[in-house]
Amino acid sequence: MSSRWSTLSTRVQAGGAEALRLAVGEGKQYEGDIVRKRTEVEKVVIEKEKAAGDIVHALPEDSETQPEVKLYLPNILKDAVFVGHLVTDLDSVAGAIGAAELYGGIPALASEVNSETAFALEKFGVEKPRTIEDILKENPEVDICLVDHQQTSQMNPSIHQDKVVGIIDHHALQSKTIVTDKPIYIDIRPWGSMSTIIAHTFVTHGRRPAKHIAGMLLCAILSDTLNLLGPTTTDWDRLMVAVLAEIAGVDDIQLLASQQFKAKSRELAHLSAVALVNGDQKSFSFDASGFKGEVGFAVVETTDDDIIMDRASELLPEMVACKKEKGYDCLFLAVVNIVKLHSKLLICGPKELALAQDAFGGDLTNDYTVMDLGKRVSRKKDYIPVLTRTIKNGWTKPSGVHRGPSQVELSELGHLEVDPVDPYGNVKRTGSVLQGKKGISFSLKEGEKAGDAEESNEDAPTID
Repeated sequence: MSSRWSTLSTRVQAGGAEALRLAVGEGKQYEGDIVRKRTEVEKVVIEKEKAAGDIVHALPEDSETQPEVKLYLPNILKDAVFVGHLVTDLDSVAGAIGAAELYGGIPALASEVNSETAFALEKFGVEKPRTIEDILKENPEVDICLVDHQQTSQMNPSIHQDKVVGIIDHHALQSKTIVTDKPIYIDIRPWGSMSTIIAHTFVTHGRRPAKHIAGMLLCAILSDTLNLLGPTTTDWDRLMVAVLAEIAGVDDIQLLASQQFKAKSRELAHLSAVALVNGDQKSFSFDASGFKGEVGFAVVETTDDDIIMDRASELLPEMVACKKEKGYDCLFLAVVNIVKLHSKLLICGPKELALAQDAFGGDLTNDYTVMDLGKRVSRKKDYIPVLTRTIKNGWTKPSGVHRGPSQVELSELGHLEVDPVDPYGNVKRTGSVLQGKKGISFSLKEGEKAGDAEESNEDAPTID
């Protein structure tokens, strides 16, 4: 290691991580001795603190004062238009903005921005790029660099293939990949986000992205990697999140992730079950006389809860999978109508049913998989404190419940992958025994409490 990096390692470390450590510690303290465990994205920012701090402190405050860069930057991209794919998403837009700043070009939109991208643009005070059609009307001969895609089926139809001089992407080369008559610049890496590539290139060239650029790239990585929980997430994504959070001055990375998910959830019809269950999910540790374990609690806020409740048959199996993969003892998903200030609770297993009945006591429907929570709408104020009191007052897991013939094992839950035919690039679960089933059944008789049901040896949901 060079003396330069050795010296850097002794410097003050990343402010964002230190703020998280002070605010969250090993777990965030709420009223009534409630402790929320660190989320994955909080863990990563703290874990990567030293590496991120070394990188950030090595970057000049003003890139313009740096001598000429010795590493290769393709001149062919200078003054090019950087544009993403149709049905454009945050990674596509942020990547175009970041690449234009890095290489000296112009960012453009292939289609109108979604609610999540609009949130990030407003959050970091970034002007929305112009559309590619408007730019090409002014200058039909301008060079084009495709970002976040390389298939002709995803290209804006106003772009001519012979004007493409570069591709920066993180997707597989599949059918309909662009074909060119001449060599072009290509940077494709198997990382979780195209914006990670741009951030990494800034860093390796000794350049510090502006605060607003860093913020956009940060939001894009969080989006494409499902807050660093998605199957495409790499250690490069994790490191760049820590670096960008420091540069962008983001002290509460989980707050940003939650705000971003809420903005994204305005377009719920486009989100997969995986995204909905994991998007705004937190876990809480309990150590009481009758129960010691982890409870996960996810929230989806919407102006139309019917859109979510109509997808309960997708969400319940994904909750079962998520619960078992993360080792939770219980997992809940509250669907909150932010207009009517009313919520419903999705219940994915018998332990959840028993705890929800004792804690909330709401009316049950849909074979005991949905509970009406009434005017309770806040996880921090309405859900977790009630669960905590119930557990501290001696709640214990039910000794047994009546089951159907099948029990779900972790090995039967399949795996996560990016849907290759989904224009929104959603992550989906494939190969799970829960898919295609009618739902999860608890086989509880009318009026029977979960803890009073017939005994069983395993605490796993069943498949009809």
